[in-house]
Amino acid sequence: MRGASNESLARAQEALASAAVTEGLGAELFAVARLLDGTGSLRRALTDPARSRDQRGALVQQLFGGKISAQAQEILTVAVAGRWVSGRDLGNALDQLGVEAEVAYADGRRKLDDVEDELFRLERIVASERGLSDKLSDRNIPVAARQELLAGLLRGKADAVTVRLAERAVDGRGRGFAASLRSYQVAAAARRSASIATVRVATDLSEADRTRLSAALARQYGREIQLNVIVDPKVVGGVRVDIGDEVIDGTIAARLDEAQRRIAG
Repeated sequence: MRGASNESLARAQEALASAAVTEGLGAELFAVARLLDGTGSLRRALTDPARSRDQRGALVQQLFGGKISAQAQEILTVAVAGRWVSGRDLGNALDQLGVEAEVAYADGRRKLDDVEDELFRLERIVASERGLSDKLSDRNIPVAARQELLAGLLRGKADAVTVRLAERAVDGRGRGFAASLRSYQVAAAARRSASIATVRVATDLSEADRTRLSAALARQYGREIQLNVIVDPKVVGGVRVDIGDEVIDGTIAARLDEAQRRIAG
């Protein structure tokens, strides 16, 4: 999102931050986002700059009053009061707010670490099981059926927030399942003012090694670092760390590549 849309999203995020988040808020915001995705006339009406913000707010009351919670309606009213570069930006913003509401609800129950870990583990399980990955990404299978497949695998084994976010990732809003899960992990880390470091090693790290690496990265970046460790047999010694767009490659393979470049140069 750009310019005015970012400013409008920021105001809606402030409204969400000031709310006492209840369990159903995220699901309500997801539902409104889906409705806007499928209803162009509603999307245009709620983002029409020719209507005053009061008129757009009145339209929210007319269409959603009594059908969604007071919390969800307040956030939606703040959102439509802003200016959006594209009507679809509003749906994207509500989807993002839904994720943030789920993360806030988990945090309020002291389950945020569990949700982060479960999302990461689910991402790795789906990546390693081709049949499951194919089914979850097969658009010939209805979204509801794919969501039920995933919910059946997670029910009783993961936090309810993890299950809802995983179901939402199946829908994806133009992103793949894995990319959606990673974005949810980033949102969870951001809730703690942390960053995620994806660490690839040939053999798993001990708890002591994880603690030392996390502390070293925290000192380097000046913020808390959440480690997601991936055991990758293709890594030949050392460790590779990805944090956002930055890569710290301390593997033997990387060192050999660097040595070869120096020799060639």
